[in-house]
Amino acid sequence: MDDQELIALAEKLGVALKTRNLSLALAESCTGGMAAQVVTAISGSSATFERGFVTYSNPSKQELLGVTELTLNTYGAVSEETAREMATGALKNSHAQIAGSITGIAGPDGGTQEKPVGMVCFAWVGDHYPLKSITRQFSGNRHTIRQQAVATLLANLLASLQ
Repeated sequence: MDDQELIALAEKLGVALKTRNLSLALAESCTGGMAAQVVTAISGSSATFERGFVTYSNPSKQELLGVTELTLNTYGAVSEETAREMATGALKNSHAQIAGSITGIAGPDGGTQEKPVGMVCFAWVGDHYPLKSITRQFSGNRHTIRQQAVATLLANLLASLQ
């Protein structure tokens, strides 16, 4: 997926949010703000994008999003459990009505046999949308893994609104 395809997906999400009078918060780890950058590349996105949290370190996940030390110690930063707490924390610590999160291993280093490079966990939740999470395994280099992760979150947020 290239940048233009990501922006087209972000435009669709923006329309869906605006139609429903909703705003979005994002919590990102391995994508380092790429999802927020794609969403805010759209003119007028200030009407639907409330804020983003780039929480790369475990302490930042705890301090800004309320991810518990127990969750991090038990499941690790790259887990659906952490992604779920990140999304819930982004919703709670913003004025948005829907939030999504991304945490994973973009590589090329950092992978293990249990959690290989390309493993990314996602979650999304809203005031009137149930908490959902998934894990995906992507291939490619660091940039393409991050692009695929952004596309996956945006597509799932869009699907949850339809």
